[in-house]
Parts: sequence; C-alpha cells; structure tokens
Amino acid sequence: MNLELDIFSKFNNQWALLTAGDESNFNTMTISWGSMGTLWNKPVVTTYVRKSRYTHDFMDNNDYFTVSFYPEEYKDVLGVMGSKSGRDMDKMNDSGLTPEAVANTMTFKEAEMTLVCKKLCKQPIEAENMPEDIKNAMYADEDWHDMYIGEVVEVIK
Repeated sequence: MNLELDIFSKFNNQWALLTAGDESNFNTMTISWGSMGTLWNKPVVTTYVRKSRYTHDFMDNNDYFTVSFYPEEYKDVLGVMGSKSGRDMDKMNDSGLTPEAVANTMTFKEAEMTLVCKKLCKQPIEAENMPEDIKNAMYADEDWHDMYIGEVVEVIK
C-alpha cells in the first residue's frame, strides 16, 4: 500500500468525514483532528470522537470505519456535517452526498480518497494525563474524547 500526502495539513485544513456503521444504519461526522502513521507494524489512522457525539456509539458498535477526504468545493457540506447531529436530522439525505458501501462500512461517492479502517483500539482521553492549558481550553465542559486507532486496510481513490 502506497500513500503520499501532507499528513500535517490533511485533517486540519481539508477536514474529513468519519463514518461508521453499515448500509442499514450508519452515521458520519466531520473531523479535523486525526493522525496517520505506523503503529504495531501496521498503517494506522487515529481519530478522536467526543462521547456526546452520535457517531461515538457507531464507532463503539462497529469493527470498521472510514475516514474520507473531499475536494475543496465540499467544504460547506463538511461544515454542516460537523455542526448538525444525525440524532436531529437526516444528514445523509440532507447533505447531498451519495452514500456508498465499501468493505464492511460506508463512505460517500464524492470522496477524493477514503481510508477503510479496521478498529484496533479505543482509549479514553483522560484529564490527569494532559496539560492544564489544553484541558482548560478544550475540555472546560468535560465532554471528553475517546481515541480510536484503526488499521488502514484499503485506500480508495
């Protein structure tokens, strides 16, 4: 598997959609925090999902997820996908994106790249393990993230 990209700006500047579930029941959310690299001799993606997010349950209850990246013209769509909850609206139909089943999970046809990931690990982000300034700035409401590490099993371009 060969993948070349600017990993430092891919999440932060371009954003991505994190999707978990299957054709009958899935959810997606915009993410701007994440990383890619090698862990346990495997290519991996690390994502972070707040426990309050609707997608959190889908991440917990499924073995696979996707991280998909989109051309610049979808930035507004990704903004909506990150600010609205699947609990409150039908994000899949209202977004204008076309859901597509891949491997054991879902992505969208409009993606310029999708990383299909098999969940390897879930780890809570714990307050006692972080600097006070980050804790105060990012978690004043105590809505903590869980970290999910997934092995990249397929790259779809």
